[in-house]
Amino acid sequence: MILIFLISPFCRAPWLVRRVAAAGPSAYLVQALEEPTALGVATAILAGTVRTTTRPAQPHGCLGVQGALAASDSGREVRDLLVAWRNDSYSCVRERFQRAVDDGDLPPETDPGLLARYVTTLAFGIAVQAASGVGRDELQEMADAALRNWPIS
Repeated sequence: MILIFLISPFCRAPWLVRRVAAAGPSAYLVQALEEPTALGVATAILAGTVRTTTRPAQPHGCLGVQGALAASDSGREVRDLLVAWRNDSYSCVRERFQRAVDDGDLPPETDPGLLARYVTTLAFGIAVQAASGVGRDELQEMADAALRNWPIS
């Protein structure tokens, strides 16, 4: 998701997290948002999440998802920065899905916010599962299964 090689001891360094969060959404998310269809966007987001959270010879998971989830008061700044980063990613996806509704790519009754929350929750869950040791193939199968329920226009 976001500079996944930065794990544990660095998670509590506010200057580092500020710098990473300031970089904005991850590169694969930016590319995914350019896909011509909403389904293409969701597919690219989940595939990018699987790919970046299961890179060989690097820690699995995502700093942006797991860093400071259970922080004490001293880690509040880091936690708040990462929450803002995750919310920014969600907002980008929601805006793209709203455009898909407006363009007729998604049915008019589609709630772009709910659909964006669904996709980002899946992506963040993939990162957690990757950190827990679930393999790339199984994570991709899960992502593929989730997309079988995609709204058809």
